[in-house]
Amino acid sequence: MKNLYYTFSAWISVLGLSLLPASAMAQLKPSTDAASDLGKIGKKLGNETPNDLPNLIGGLINMFLSILGIVFVVLVIYAGYLWMTASGDATKVDKAKKLLGQAIIGIIIIVAAYAISTFVINRIVGAVKP
Repeated sequence: MKNLYYTFSAWISVLGLSLLPASAMAQLKPSTDAASDLGKIGKKLGNETPNDLPNLIGGLINMFLSILGIVFVVLVIYAGYLWMTASGDATKVDKAKKLLGQAIIGIIIIVAAYAISTFVINRIVGAVKP
């Protein structure tokens, strides 16, 4: 009976999660283009960014650093998993501590690189514009 309860609960959860995109898309009108609507909203807010070379390079750098940040966060989670499943084995705990330390240092480096690149790209874009 307990196994049936867990199976039923899992199916209900999956069904609920699978219906979320359908309910989110229900708000869109079929005749409107979402991209053009977002462009109109961006123009009204003044968030229109030009498609010039410094903005393109800055966007690519920020995207690359964001992906690296995600990788290092996954490494922190993996190190925590290794530590929790070490079962008191000193070598596994040491491996997990070493990986956790390296991942945290990596996150610090990525955040610093993101801040520096954002600052430099903003200064370059500001200098290019008259």
